[in-house]
Amino acid sequence: MKPELFDVEGADISWCPGCGNFSILSSLKTVLANLEVEPENLVVVSGIGQAGKFHHFLRSHTYNSLHGRALSPATAIKAVNRGLKVIVTTGDGDMYGEGGNHFMHTIRRNPDITCIVHDNMVYGLTKGQASPTTRIGMKTTYQVNGVSEEPFNPLTVAIALDASFVARTFSGDPKHLQKTLKAAINHEGFSLVDVFQPCVSFNKVNTFEWFKENTYELEESHDPYNKAEALMRADETDKYPLGIFYMNKNKKIFEETLNVYKENETVLRERPVNRKKLDDLIDSRRRL
Repeated sequence: MKPELFDVEGADISWCPGCGNFSILSSLKTVLANLEVEPENLVVVSGIGQAGKFHHFLRSHTYNSLHGRALSPATAIKAVNRGLKVIVTTGDGDMYGEGGNHFMHTIRRNPDITCIVHDNMVYGLTKGQASPTTRIGMKTTYQVNGVSEEPFNPLTVAIALDASFVARTFSGDPKHLQKTLKAAINHEGFSLVDVFQPCVSFNKVNTFEWFKENTYELEESHDPYNKAEALMRADETDKYPLGIFYMNKNKKIFEETLNVYKENETVLRERPVNRKKLDDLIDSRRRL
């Protein structure tokens, strides 16, 4: 299958020239094509921000959610039709700031969805204010004297909460990016992929060159099933490791815990509607 199958004909891409999002978009199309995912079986759910424009340029079903709320509809979409591939595309501000509460509780639920976070360490849509992942000391359009807060570490939080798949990659390395995305999409359960994605307009510190000099690949000897080791590696900030930090294949998938599927595995959208039960339910709500 060719990546062009996912192209939106005539789409006017509104990202800045050189934006790290281009590589993520291209790499995701390549991975989806290699995995032979059909566009009609794919749902891309987005939040708000530059990453939230992602679905405009990808042929699939789409759902554009409220700021920080992408994980909730994504969880519901997967629960209603387990045959779909559900991918969330969001930014570090949208996911770890506005969406922080949803981030934590989606990890607890463990739906079978892939969450790709475009992490450029600023708010790239609203002119470069500090995001939760901005490093201490960085001066921004709002924090003119430099950021003083400790940056949020999404990987250590996800691992501590026992997320079933936690990885980090870099948009400037398409080969590593594609390998990581493929593993995440193939994984059954909630997959977090934090992607270092330089913002060429509003972050002049954490550039492509900066990320190349300040990242390295995890060694092949790294054991992703060792939680203590994963936490230790995720806590490294002098240079940031890239790769799959942690996996937990023993965690139950959210959809498998739903009573509605215990005696009948037919997806909800394909089941006949019992009109009397539905009317009785509506009437019971009205009486409350």
